[in-house]
Amino acid sequence: MSALTRVVRSGVGRKRVQTVVIGLVVAIAVTSAVLGGSLMAASQGPFDRAFGQQRGAHLTAQFDAGAVTEAQLTASAGAAGVAASAGPFTSAQVELTDEIGHPVPPVTVVGRADAGGAVDRVVMVDGRWATGPGEIVLASGDRLRFGPGVVGRQWKVNGAPVTVVGIARSAGDTAGAWTTPAQLASWAGDGPRTYQMLYRFSAAGSAEEVGAGKTAVEATVPAGSLTGAVSWLDVRREAISDTILLVPFLIAFGLLGVVMAVLIIGNVIAGAVSTSTRRIGILKALGFTPAQVTRAYVAQALLPATVGAVLGVVAGNLLTIPILAQTNQLYGTSDNGVSLGVDALVFGGALAVVALTALAAAARAGRLRSVDALAVGRTPRPGRGRWATRLTSRLPLPRPVTLGLAHPFARPVRAVSIIAAIAFGAAAVTFAIGLGTSLNRVQEVEDIADVQVNALRERGPGEPGPGGPGPGGPREPEPFDDPAAIEKVIAAQAGTAGYMGVARGEITAAGITGELESVAVTGPDSARYYRMVSGQWLTGPGQVIVSTPFLTAAGKQVGDSIALTSNGVRLTATIVGEVFNTDNDGLQVVTDMATLRAAEPELAPSMYYVSVRSGTDVEGYTQALKTALEPAGAAADSLSREPDEMVVVVNVLTGLLSLMLIVVAGLGVMNTVVLETRERVHDLGVHKALGMTPRQTTAMVIASVVVTGLIGGAAGTAFGVLLQRTVITEMAGSVGFRLPSSVLDVYGSGELVLLGLAGLVIAVAGALLPAGWAARTRVAVALRTE
Repeated sequence: MSALTRVVRSGVGRKRVQTVVIGLVVAIAVTSAVLGGSLMAASQGPFDRAFGQQRGAHLTAQFDAGAVTEAQLTASAGAAGVAASAGPFTSAQVELTDEIGHPVPPVTVVGRADAGGAVDRVVMVDGRWATGPGEIVLASGDRLRFGPGVVGRQWKVNGAPVTVVGIARSAGDTAGAWTTPAQLASWAGDGPRTYQMLYRFSAAGSAEEVGAGKTAVEATVPAGSLTGAVSWLDVRREAISDTILLVPFLIAFGLLGVVMAVLIIGNVIAGAVSTSTRRIGILKALGFTPAQVTRAYVAQALLPATVGAVLGVVAGNLLTIPILAQTNQLYGTSDNGVSLGVDALVFGGALAVVALTALAAAARAGRLRSVDALAVGRTPRPGRGRWATRLTSRLPLPRPVTLGLAHPFARPVRAVSIIAAIAFGAAAVTFAIGLGTSLNRVQEVEDIADVQVNALRERGPGEPGPGGPGPGGPREPEPFDDPAAIEKVIAAQAGTAGYMGVARGEITAAGITGELESVAVTGPDSARYYRMVSGQWLTGPGQVIVSTPFLTAAGKQVGDSIALTSNGVRLTATIVGEVFNTDNDGLQVVTDMATLRAAEPELAPSMYYVSVRSGTDVEGYTQALKTALEPAGAAADSLSREPDEMVVVVNVLTGLLSLMLIVVAGLGVMNTVVLETRERVHDLGVHKALGMTPRQTTAMVIASVVVTGLIGGAAGTAFGVLLQRTVITEMAGSVGFRLPSSVLDVYGSGELVLLGLAGLVIAVAGALLPAGWAARTRVAVALRTE
């Protein structure tokens, strides 16, 4: 064994605390980096990846079964540009009733023998596929509408029992539910039939290409047999709008993990090597060259770092798998969470940071003359920081505490390093908590209403649905015949906190190409269902509320007038407010019902959103309201209050990241205090010889980190707040939105104080172990050390 190898082994074994700290810091930093990097990779284009993995349909087409045969539809797969097809599948709209006899919102059911195929490979989320009579599989979106625990429920169709046997996801949103073809034929009876065909085109990247494919398909079937078609681009736009602000949050968490890995590893390794310069001087005095000394200390840092990096990669992948399982459920993807590219990049990057930082610190010490290196690391000169000692001695505190409070000023460089470590931990925790809270508040904007009231007009026998002939067309809410009667029932229901009536339509705006969705609202407190960014809420007709993307596209600002066209009638309205609203990519126009009545005199609400008072049982309220509305021909359904799956993912990440950062910051403090305590062991022996008790010694060591903890916590909290506001503002701006103050201002004064004190807690926790070691040190041993 060479002398250099013995030096490396001796250094690793002698400085056990330093070795363990380096290994743990690297392990935690690599864990967070692997977790963040893997999630970053998985969050890129989630809908597109899910669509590709499931070979989603570029065009979902509905055909009148009375106008086309199955053979003709099968032959349509040979149309120009069609790369693959599936079907024909029989589809029908089915009326369900739940266990207690209440009607369930109608569901478009498709008859499919299995979930596979060349197009639209449906992914099972829960349960199994329907294989026998009386079985149905719901689409995952409908599970959220129907509530948790839906698998296994027994409902009824036409009075016959039906069991929900599974939950499945279609990337193209091709159906609300599936069952066997034979079962659907039994449910549909002798009514008009509708066929569904699913097509994938060789080129479908734009609306023009999808339109060309649709035209080619339509040319192969009898004229008028195609009754409806949905492009995958429309489904994609809707899916992206649902998560338009969520994916950047995941990317921010990933970047935070990577930055943490670089900064924390560099800080700890630099401190660990720089405190060994006195030993480096001893080695040089014994004949070691600067190059040998440098290699020895780089190796001492790399050995525990390599072990920590291996453990971190394993732990990061283990944590990624369950978290990504939730994102798989959200997006319909099938990623296992393990990315070898991310693992290799993080592992190699972590060791490179360790090696470069250790190399810089050791090389700097290696260039010192032996005499100068031997002088480094001793107890500071008596005069250094004496002013602080005199100042703290005037405080009405025990002398050991005042000595500890003055200590950081005797080692200002090391004090700054401790402050930096604590500040980074406090800033990252503040940022992570603020980011998660902002995301929760973004979700709260979408979840204000508790109950939805619809007016569904029943069709007579053979009456075509809104989507075309037969029962396969989608069931759209019909306007209320007597909105005043509906509002009277809602207002009179015990537990009602507020309500808003809504009528949706199409509108065009000067300066913006294409049709936009209009939302005409009514009700005494409709403002509660939106979050204003600037301006004011509607106060009368002739006013509109829009989002940032609308203002950008139209070149307008709050206070400007804009020309609108509804139902062929030109209207002039004033933009009185900017609202945070991601529906329709932010191009939705919200206005008072009276504004559009000039173009549509019969305009009436087709839906009401109702909020209940705090403490009211929502399910009980819904059932009571449903009963009260039945004479008026309306139905009430409770809206799902399940937490959004993406919010759950981010909350889990916030908790993990915060815990990791707290541990890493505490380890950094502990490492520095251990080194300082060992260097001051002679002073400790003198204090003990003069009568300082073990308890007073502990108090002195802990007090030495109080000032740095308070400063680091305050600075880190302030920077974390600034970082949170800057990052989420930029993230929202990158997708064209401005955020309301309720999303930006998430910290209360009490929370800021607690977050600031968290720096002190981290510092004290990191100093406890070395304080106990100092208290147990015997006087004779301490006095022999210099």
